[in-house]
Amino acid sequence: MLLVGTQTAETSKGIYAYSLDSTTGELKQIGLAAAADNPTFLVLGPDHKTVFVANEVNQYEGKSSGAVSSYHLDREAAKLVKISESATGGPGTCHVAVDHTGRAAFGANYAGGSATSFRVGADGHLSPAVWFEQYSGHGPDSRRQQMPHAHRVTVSPDNRFLLVNDLGLDEIHIYKLNATTAEVKPNDPAVWRSDAGAGPRALKFHPNGRWAYCVTEMHSTVDVLDWNAEQGALKTVQVVSMADVPREHWKTGGADIVFDRSARFAYAADRFYGVLVTFAVSPEDGKLTILERTPCGGKIPRHIALDPSERWILAANQDSDNISVFSRDTKTGKLSSEGKSFPISKPQCLVFA
Repeated sequence: MLLVGTQTAETSKGIYAYSLDSTTGELKQIGLAAAADNPTFLVLGPDHKTVFVANEVNQYEGKSSGAVSSYHLDREAAKLVKISESATGGPGTCHVAVDHTGRAAFGANYAGGSATSFRVGADGHLSPAVWFEQYSGHGPDSRRQQMPHAHRVTVSPDNRFLLVNDLGLDEIHIYKLNATTAEVKPNDPAVWRSDAGAGPRALKFHPNGRWAYCVTEMHSTVDVLDWNAEQGALKTVQVVSMADVPREHWKTGGADIVFDRSARFAYAADRFYGVLVTFAVSPEDGKLTILERTPCGGKIPRHIALDPSERWILAANQDSDNISVFSRDTKTGKLSSEGKSFPISKPQCLVFA
């Protein structure tokens, strides 16, 4: 089953359930899994029964705050049953993550420039916020970086660190994590810094735990990073542009990155250039080689996902109100030149559950 998070400012009502035919690539909407307020990011918990949702709102219970929600996944009914909802303390909660034990959850507040943690009970119930960090400062871009913009919360493969991508400050904040209590403390080193004005948006660890990949929104690059798991430190080893023309000729918009299970191939999306970029991944050092660029089949591909069979890659195209489905050659990693298109209002996030 595929769960699709959406923006609900127009006709969408929340989170929708779909089925994907892994033979044909046909996507069929089952129905509304849960009515929700601007559920723009979802993540499936490690128990495969709990779904955590970022509610990207600026006002929650009369205060300047977004929210994080938890749901029980009823696969038979293709429904999400709400368990709990907690304020994040900062507006514009655009991302949610859960640790590898399922005992702690985290929210990134883009509009507020802050991050939050919560304890998760055995029943999936979220506590009030345990930790809250308000960032300060600005980046060099006077239009996009007037203030901090926390965009991603990521737990390290060994569950010892929390990393927070800050598009506004050109930094990834690094913390020591106690997953049992959801308490977070500053690490030393405390940050990794991107190129000035790059805007670190998304982060994904390689399955081997040695490398991490940061997608920058404003420079639209994939930055390959060595990860020192003992120290909790990142080091840049490669910066790859997702475009094939000079940056001054187009609007940048790096969005997200995914890997196949073998980690031989990676796929990244650029929202404004409108492409899916296929990379070969070096098994020796994790560096990337671009294999091809494929038009995304819509406008503003905000999120991408591989289906469980890995024969298909899906793109949630926000401004063209559709999900594109491209066939994938599992041997070469390459995508079909054109995808199938399925309508939905303002898709934001794709999660197979």
